Amino acid sequence: MNHKLHIYTGDGKGKTTAAMGLALRSLGHGNRVLVAQFLKDGKSGELSALAALHADIMTAPPVPGFTFRMNDNERASAASEQTEFARQVMARIPLLNPDTIILDELNTAVSTHMIDLDTALALIEVALRSGETVSTGRGAPQAFLDRADYISRITAERHPYKTEKLPARKGVEW
Repeated sequence: MNHKLHIYTGDGKGKTTAAMGLALRSLGHGNRVLVAQFLKDGKSGELSALAALHADIMTAPPVPGFTFRMNDNERASAASEQTEFARQVMARIPLLNPDTIILDELNTAVSTHMIDLDTALALIEVALRSGETVSTGRGAPQAFLDRADYISRITAERHPYKTEKLPARKGVEW
């Protein structure tokens, strides 16, 4: 089968939400789904909902804060953990043989140098051998865009974070 690569990128809200919607659609058709989430703390509401529907969920160790605020030792440690997680996902995909693979925040993990481009591209190729593959996050590298079959750019025109200084809200942003 000729599986396709979807890239959801941009500065707007909804990249992960769109990917999780595709995961839900795939589950609804009886397909196996793997969601591998990079950088985040694994507490987003969609993960528990998808797990209840028997999606396989893998979460990387959370990155302690914003990568641009880390010192060199923190960055090196976080990058090592994220890279090791990418390797664990690569090893798990052939065992699970999912029809749909969501690589949530992989774009961001590469653009912030938490995972090197070669490792990320190898992960994408392993995933595509199994099923439809989605990579989300800001700053999708050009190599991902060149490889992609679908590219969706989510833009921010208005967000209460900026207009009202509202923090991220449970059930809406996470």
